Amino acid sequence: MRGNVPAQRDHILVQINELLSNHGFETSNIYDRSCFDMVARKEFLLLLMKVLINVDGFTGEQAEEIKKLSSIFMASPLIVGLKSKNELLEEDVVYERHGIPVIALETLRSMVIEDIYPEIFADRGGYFVRMDGNVIKEAREHKDLSLKDLADLAHVSRETIYKYEHGMVRAFPETAMILESILNMRITLSVDLFKVPEPEATHSKKAETESEPRKLVDLGFGVIPTSRTPFDALAKPEEEILRDIRKNQAPLITNLEKNRNQNVLKKMAVNVKDLSGVTGTDAVFIMEGKKKLTCIEGIPVVHSWEMEEMETSKEFLRVVRERKECS
Repeated sequence: MRGNVPAQRDHILVQINELLSNHGFETSNIYDRSCFDMVARKEFLLLLMKVLINVDGFTGEQAEEIKKLSSIFMASPLIVGLKSKNELLEEDVVYERHGIPVIALETLRSMVIEDIYPEIFADRGGYFVRMDGNVIKEAREHKDLSLKDLADLAHVSRETIYKYEHGMVRAFPETAMILESILNMRITLSVDLFKVPEPEATHSKKAETESEPRKLVDLGFGVIPTSRTPFDALAKPEEEILRDIRKNQAPLITNLEKNRNQNVLKKMAVNVKDLSGVTGTDAVFIMEGKKKLTCIEGIPVVHSWEMEEMETSKEFLRVVRERKECS
């Protein structure tokens, strides 16, 4: 059975890709050995997706990496899984692993095709829903019910109704159904699956890893190294520089040569070009070699010796833009 897991996972990835592509999403390649498997965009929604057969295998380290990338790309991280331990994930229920929402494939299908979003989330102690306290209070007062009246009808305490109305506690789905029946109104809220993680605290330039090109940092970029991704690092210009750029204000995907041969670089370029297209970012190779190259498979190349002659990030971005247009 274990030998069939990769094939099963690949099949789910293909299904997701077809589902999203057929319903207005622009989808990326499927990335092997990456902390995320694919990226999908529809208008302003950008998803960074991971597919797992058993979601318990998702580690805290993977979560931190995806959160970091999601924050930079202004994307929503999402895990699509099949089971937890030996139990299948339930449809229309949102689970969580290390702060990242987890759903079943059928839940994703309902969201994409029918625009139906789950309201139930799993947590310690069972399944819960969040309710709109203002709606409960308005409906209760409209029916001329006191807190105690509604509490007696719903078989809960007056204090519990008070907490529901003030958003202080969550409810069991069964209790929410009883309240909806009494008030004759929907009071539950859909789970927000598309939150963008808060950005991490900005590190000083001196704190950047020494493995990244110091000249890029000296030019005014914040360099964010990554692991388990199709690229090596992200470089984000300072805010005042961004305001002068006519293009979008997305971060710059940066690949470092790291003594890779030409075939490896070409394979990387295909994935990076695909990813930059979906995320709306620029991509560039920074290379150490003396051989003059302007692009690899459509990705601009900037040499470290060229960067020595640059004084500002604007010069660097201008070179990237010119070589992108000529590629």
